[in-house]
Amino acid sequence: MEPDLGTFSLRQIPVLLRGEVDSIGRWLDKPDARRAALYVAVILAGAGLYGAAVGLWRSPLQAGYNAIKFPLIVLLTTLTNALINGMFAPLLGLDLRFRQSLLAVLMSFTIAAAILGSFSPVVLFMVWNTPPLGTDSAVAAGAHSFLLVSQVTLVAFAGVAGNLRLWQLLRQAGGSDNVASQIMLAWLASNLFLGGQISWMLRPFIGAPHLPVEFLRDDVFAGSFYEILFVAVGRLFLE
Repeated sequence: MEPDLGTFSLRQIPVLLRGEVDSIGRWLDKPDARRAALYVAVILAGAGLYGAAVGLWRSPLQAGYNAIKFPLIVLLTTLTNALINGMFAPLLGLDLRFRQSLLAVLMSFTIAAAILGSFSPVVLFMVWNTPPLGTDSAVAAGAHSFLLVSQVTLVAFAGVAGNLRLWQLLRQAGGSDNVASQIMLAWLASNLFLGGQISWMLRPFIGAPHLPVEFLRDDVFAGSFYEILFVAVGRLFLE
């Protein structure tokens, strides 16, 4: 039985995860604050669990910070992407109002957060078997790079999966594969750019091994996410 469109019910989440176009399309046409609140709750739980699992490699304090930072990153990226995607969609042939764009992006990140939450046991296993920070500096640097690159890969996978799950919805709304594909690529590009830079500013992953644990750094706007990722990949594969 299809969940009642006006009901705040967890039964709506499996429908969203399966990407059932008919139900999701009707939800998109009739934005509901209670449904949006349910999606936010899933994001807080899924992204929070994942962030805590990642942060445990550093310390319990870092785990606590990450449980706040990861959902915050997802929600901030949702808001900024909704604005950008709301402009992209009409230009590419899909007429979406801002509320619909916001709900569509929120849906995609809800799926991504659910995927990340399911990854948290895997991340705990990785953390448990990764050399701690107190080991030899070269080993610690390699472990830091390994965890950073692996977490970026998992987050990217969840983000892409969350967006692709809604591709059929865009195809139905836009009327063609070409329109849906163009919008999806535009959304993925904005998600990658904005999400990556917001992640860099909040530093939710592990933190630099030689710096103390802090919620926000003094140099929050210095540097770039892509710069540090390039360095980490080089250290992991070239040294």
